Amino acid sequence: MTRRFPHLGTRATALAAAAALCTPAHAVSLGAQDSTAARRPPAAPAPARPGVRLCVGGDVVLGTNLDTTWTAKAAARLRRPVPALPDPDSLLRPLRPLVRGADVVLLNVEGAIGDGDAPPKCGPASIGCFALRQPPAAAAALRRIAGEQAVVVGNLANNHARDAGVEGLAETRAHLDSAGVLVTGVDTVPTEVVTARGDTVAFLGFSTSGGDAPDARRLHAVRRHVRAAAARYRRVVVTMHVGAEGVLAQRTPDSTERYFGAPRGNARAFARAAVGAGADLVVGHGPHVVRAMEWRGRALVAYSLGNLVTYGPFSFREPLNRGVVLCATLGRDGSPTRAVLHPTRQRAPGRVAPDRARRAIALVDSLSRLDAPRTRVRVDRHGVIAERRRAPRKPAR
Repeated sequence: MTRRFPHLGTRATALAAAAALCTPAHAVSLGAQDSTAARRPPAAPAPARPGVRLCVGGDVVLGTNLDTTWTAKAAARLRRPVPALPDPDSLLRPLRPLVRGADVVLLNVEGAIGDGDAPPKCGPASIGCFALRQPPAAAAALRRIAGEQAVVVGNLANNHARDAGVEGLAETRAHLDSAGVLVTGVDTVPTEVVTARGDTVAFLGFSTSGGDAPDARRLHAVRRHVRAAAARYRRVVVTMHVGAEGVLAQRTPDSTERYFGAPRGNARAFARAAVGAGADLVVGHGPHVVRAMEWRGRALVAYSLGNLVTYGPFSFREPLNRGVVLCATLGRDGSPTRAVLHPTRQRAPGRVAPDRARRAIALVDSLSRLDAPRTRVRVDRHGVIAERRRAPRKPAR
């Protein structure tokens, strides 16, 4: 079974559009023959499609309506009024130029979406516990981050998607669906995205936080699900919500990481499993800091893109305030090319803007040298990632 998400209208509309793209010129009309057809020169071959342009961002929290008491402390610290729930569009608007031209935009939706009563998540003695639920308007704002021709995908394989309980997760999915945002990471079914040109990309999301999505720590299951998707689709993108959190979590060890004693998986082992099973791009989030990137064969792995927009009761000290938007073109065989990093910076209480200092680019480059010296990405000062030209490519399906 495969979940299908056509880009425009109904499934029939998208399939009809795709069929029209593939219809031979002589089959367009079955009416009278064109008397000048014999005198026409043969049509030039259609230019090769450039592939699917995909832009991916890290953690997104557009405020939380489950607890707004943090605003008093924030206002005192910043010496100005701090709204608990600003217009979600105002939080995402600075990112629109960074994803312009994308066919697909993938974001990690770090928190539920909805309103009304919700079961409590954090007890009175909880340490390091955050209950995150964004207002309903957040769903439509997420869709508007990209143009009408683009597809926006929200990943819910993370440790905050169920902060309003099981019913809250269902409400989150309903809001995203109503807004036209496709959902991945809620179960083992690949999310099939059909672009405006009729190309397809399959998405799979994994985390260590339970639910119906496959556990990122069960590598045999990761291989099975990714292999099944790769056997059917030319392009497979896998997300992982894995690893420790905070300023001390910038490095990516090849071992199981823990946060407050809970096992958060081995990101390096996960990437090996996913790429070995056929993933073209593996993108991580969850540590709330940017991490290393590497080439594994012809596949690109980003171990964490950091915080993108996290408005609310969070720390914005260095390097928690830095993030990147990764854009790459997935070719006919899924191979990522033309990859570039767009660095971002947040200012308390979660206002994001492009980072002119490009600090996150320097972090990715230096961390890649440390954690993956033989397979690391090479990033220039403009964020352009050098391609791995000699990597073998899988045959197009």
